[in-house]
Amino acid sequence: MSQSPETSSLSRRRTTAEQPHDSLCEGTPQAEYNHDQLCGSQQFNAAYTSSPSSQHSCPASKYTTAHSCPSRPACEDSWEEIQSKRTIRAENEVEANKLVNNYRFGFRKWKSHVTERPLQVRSDVVKELYSELNVVKPHPGPGQLITCGNVLYVFLFGWWVSLAYFLVGTLMFITVIGVPYGKLCWKLCCYFLWPFGNTIHEIGNTLRRCCELAPDCECNIEVEDNAPVLLPSPTAVPAPEMPEQPPRTPYWHRFSTYVWLLLGYPPLVIIHSLAWFISWILVFTIPVSKMNALTLGVILLRAPEDVAISTISHRKHQGYERRALLCCYHAANWYYYKYTVDGINVFAANLLPLVIVALVMGYIDKENKYISSDVKFAIAVGSIIPLSYYIGMGIASISAQSNFAVGAVVNATFGSITELTFYITALIRGHQTANPCLQEVVKSALTGTLLGCILFIPGICMIIGGLKHSEQRFNSRCTGVSSALLFISVGGVFAPTLFSKAYGNLVCDACTNTTGGNSSGPYVCHNCHYDLNNGTLFHDHVEPLVYTLSALMPFAYVIGLIFTLKTHSHIYSIHVGESQVSAHHGTVVHWSRWRSLVILIIATVLTSACADLVTEHIQPLLNQSTISQYFIGVTVLAMVPEIPEIVNGIQFALQNNISLSLEVGSCIAVQVCMLQIPVLVVFNAFYDVGFVLLFSDLHLWASTFSVILVNYIFMDGKSDYFQGTALVVVYLILLALYFFAPSPAGC
Repeated sequence: MSQSPETSSLSRRRTTAEQPHDSLCEGTPQAEYNHDQLCGSQQFNAAYTSSPSSQHSCPASKYTTAHSCPSRPACEDSWEEIQSKRTIRAENEVEANKLVNNYRFGFRKWKSHVTERPLQVRSDVVKELYSELNVVKPHPGPGQLITCGNVLYVFLFGWWVSLAYFLVGTLMFITVIGVPYGKLCWKLCCYFLWPFGNTIHEIGNTLRRCCELAPDCECNIEVEDNAPVLLPSPTAVPAPEMPEQPPRTPYWHRFSTYVWLLLGYPPLVIIHSLAWFISWILVFTIPVSKMNALTLGVILLRAPEDVAISTISHRKHQGYERRALLCCYHAANWYYYKYTVDGINVFAANLLPLVIVALVMGYIDKENKYISSDVKFAIAVGSIIPLSYYIGMGIASISAQSNFAVGAVVNATFGSITELTFYITALIRGHQTANPCLQEVVKSALTGTLLGCILFIPGICMIIGGLKHSEQRFNSRCTGVSSALLFISVGGVFAPTLFSKAYGNLVCDACTNTTGGNSSGPYVCHNCHYDLNNGTLFHDHVEPLVYTLSALMPFAYVIGLIFTLKTHSHIYSIHVGESQVSAHHGTVVHWSRWRSLVILIIATVLTSACADLVTEHIQPLLNQSTISQYFIGVTVLAMVPEIPEIVNGIQFALQNNISLSLEVGSCIAVQVCMLQIPVLVVFNAFYDVGFVLLFSDLHLWASTFSVILVNYIFMDGKSDYFQGTALVVVYLILLALYFFAPSPAGC
């Protein structure tokens, strides 16, 4: 290989850690491409570097052409060698294990952190989210406080909270003894109408004595207007000596305190609790929630003479004995979608009360006297979303704190627990009520999960990632392993269906002669299906085939684990450099292994209860003739439990890690075919619920076409929003087929 010294030097520079995605052995300029060849590109907390010794195997630059490499296979081998020497940088050992697990086959891909991140190393935007509302900032400009969020606060919260303070203050004046609290309430009435930029202080003893002697004078010690802190300046003038005053009555020894706690404080508790709840549920108005919590727990429980309110115009007169209790500048922040509570995203945490609501409504109002079945069904389905998120967090936490063998077992057992719980519950209820429709709903949900994970999840991730990064790349060999397993999975699942169609007898319910009385004329038949009740075909041929395939599928899954985790681990391997991982000491995990296990068990039990409610209240929805039962299973019941996985895939795509986005869907699809369906077959063998592994023609051809299409899309190792749009459009076309398809026979 001959290159000029200048070009060779440029190549060596471009293949360092700062430019890890430049193309190798490509015939067109690739400098603008994000070349992701390691089953995932750089995450926001992981940086990849190459070994210097591997950078001369096949140098590449913006000007490299296909003729630069004497042998294409040799270049590919060099690229594999470069990949195997990549390292990642993580904040601690536990996070490094989680990142490595994301690239392992059979492990759930998890984006959120499982350990606490030090706030000082995070961006200013994130620091602002977790900051307390007791820090006085430099004097903002008048236009900086007039924002859409602040104006919206006045209409959503400000006017009625302010009105409540006015009424409570009036009540305190009527009691006479509560006049100090009445004055405080009227001050807070003006404050909560527009709190932005204004500050509520706690007054110290010296300043209080000054104000008691001269209430109309400006006796505060002046400080600089732009001082960012509230501590006294080193050159502060000491406070003047004041004459001795009689000691104050302690707060809890006053009669007015108990009048306030009995008459004034309770209605404000209701008002602030309601404002806190609404602002917290809206997520983006969490600063308003913090403001209400501080007021309720701190400000309203202090003596009224200890509380003072200062506006922006009086900020320059801040005294050195004042301590800020509350100071809010903005009512909303769009970045609060990143906010977490104990490691759980705020949206998932806010949906958790749905579980309690669903259980209370479902098991108390069994006769549907107060709430209809449709509402109970919707709430029960929605409650599965946070439970799926908690299960995913528990799996990721245990896997990150354990070796890969334990992680593989946990992912295989609990990774499909949400779906299996619903499927088994539906099959049992269908068997008990002699309702064959629930079995068809389960098959539709299985097919819907398969289609959603093959088409929708990769498609939506390609669209969102492509809009931000133009073109993203991934290692086609990595996706080839998943694609091969998908072919095996779909072939094994639908083999009994093809077998029954090849050897079964076609039976029709009604046939009519189109020519009148001529028996030799053509006939039109309705509701034709393959007869499996004759005993000979099903019990002697189809059923043994189903059991054989149910044993082979988990075996193929284990082979896939051995191939990717042991014998050919270099395909997925990401090495963690010792210098890039901080010591395990001082690492604070959100959930320990035992806590994660307890949460997994509790979430599984709650998921089972919610799934029971879903299957109980789904019948009115199935009875509606306007909606196909196929469509309900393929959409709602299939994709709602996968919403946390969709969110994870989108986050990976936004971080230019499209490979993990694609693996999210492939991993779930493989587990559906190789683990979930064999478990259902084994369960039916021990407890006969009538589950037969035979699918309709629509399920068969939709799944087969989807697998072929996805493998064609993944061949070139590139993705963009056009390919993602193609996958999503095909998914929507299939949903249209299911929507207009007639309901299964007998339903």
